[in-house]
Amino acid sequence: MKKVKYLGYSLYVHKGEERLRIHPKSVQKFKGKIREVTGRSNGMGVEAGKVRLNQLVQGWMNHFKLADAKMLIQGLDEWIRSRIRMAIWKRRKKIRTRFDNLKCLEIKDEQAWRWPTQGKAIGVVPIAQSC
Repeated sequence: MKKVKYLGYSLYVHKGEERLRIHPKSVQKFKGKIREVTGRSNGMGVEAGKVRLNQLVQGWMNHFKLADAKMLIQGLDEWIRSRIRMAIWKRRKKIRTRFDNLKCLEIKDEQAWRWPTQGKAIGVVPIAQSC
């Protein structure tokens, strides 16, 4: 029943009962919109990006509130948070700025210097807004 798509939902049967789930194409379309907002070449400022991201997420969640998608939504939440961290990290272009922000989080000097100087191999880096 995954092939049937109606308003972004698809149907499935669980214990003899038909239920709703979010169609995979709807998830991919949503991820594409999030990529546009969190990308670096969208021309939006930080505040405009926050507003647009909030509108997208709230609208999407309200539309799909009837679906059984707890694990999917948790995964999307993690992915969106990762995109936001990436966008913030990439805005801080200078190594010294990144280092100073990591020091605000009380990270040891050695580690706080290693993350900004590693380039792309940073993994999950905590982000401080300001000291």
